Amino acid sequence: MKVDTPIIKIESLSKVFRGPDGDFAALEDINLEIMSGEIFGIIGMSGAGKSTLVRCINFLERPTQGTVYFDGVDLSSLTKKELYNIRRSMGMIFQQFNLLMQRNVIGNVCFPLEIAGVEKSEARKRAEELLEVVGLSDKALAYPSQLSGGQRQRVAIARALATNPKVLLCDEATSALDPATTRGVLMLLKDINKRLGITIVVITHEMRVIEEICNRVAIIDKSKIAEIGSVEEIFTRPKTAAARRLVFPEDHSFEQLPGKRCCRIVFNGNSSFEPIIAGMVLDFRQLVNILFADTKNIDGKAFGQIVIQLPENDLVANRMIEYLRAKNLAVEEVAGYV
Repeated sequence: MKVDTPIIKIESLSKVFRGPDGDFAALEDINLEIMSGEIFGIIGMSGAGKSTLVRCINFLERPTQGTVYFDGVDLSSLTKKELYNIRRSMGMIFQQFNLLMQRNVIGNVCFPLEIAGVEKSEARKRAEELLEVVGLSDKALAYPSQLSGGQRQRVAIARALATNPKVLLCDEATSALDPATTRGVLMLLKDINKRLGITIVVITHEMRVIEEICNRVAIIDKSKIAEIGSVEEIFTRPKTAAARRLVFPEDHSFEQLPGKRCCRIVFNGNSSFEPIIAGMVLDFRQLVNILFADTKNIDGKAFGQIVIQLPENDLVANRMIEYLRAKNLAVEEVAGYV
């Protein structure tokens, strides 16, 4: 339920931390709009400034310059009490879950409602509804120590939803989970976005998380926004070095292959049952060298990318590129790509 109205608008935001060794600019001149109802990703390498940015969005960190508008309200103009009230519209999910270990599951979900002064029976009813949403109705009386990592994160999601927020801020929410559990949590977030219309902001260093659920993404690099666009646009045609580093996993540089033509093929929903590369090899009777492959099958469709080394004959190489593009694939030549 995406609406073309920004629920979060960041204008000329900078954050400088002052310490004994001098000033450190964690964020510089950030300008960003996050639309109501979308799933928006913010991705960057460790130390790029993304966690500082998410803390500035809800003013847990006050920007040194610039401001954040939430639902049209300038957060820098609010009193402490007004800011506390507006934060109830911004649920937050953390990497390490941050559950209260001495409370059971339903007690954890009730906790923000107790702080907000909600009557006990009403809070419990709301908590039970949310545990059903996250698939943990049978764990209401269990304690966090008795749960798996994925179950703990589901409790944290239920707790973040307790106050009926308009936005969920997810700060590396799946980084502590294994791939299968990560996918389950991401699918839950996607379902919550679809069913409840809640805007979700995903902070991560993993491109696969962005690919899985986000509509748009901002790449943050060295404290600045390097690139903003749709996930498909940035994955298919990354414009900046920062974007290319994230699209390609680490340790896959093609600088070692001077003078050899290589191309990157992006699969974005093509049928998994169509052997495109094998078909090309048979049609042209020319071998290609697969340098890197990272594709996955989701519901019979292929997503991901392959990098191949083309034959040295330029005519054949050019015809192969035309062949791949005719199959509606995004294809680009790469050399010293990352």
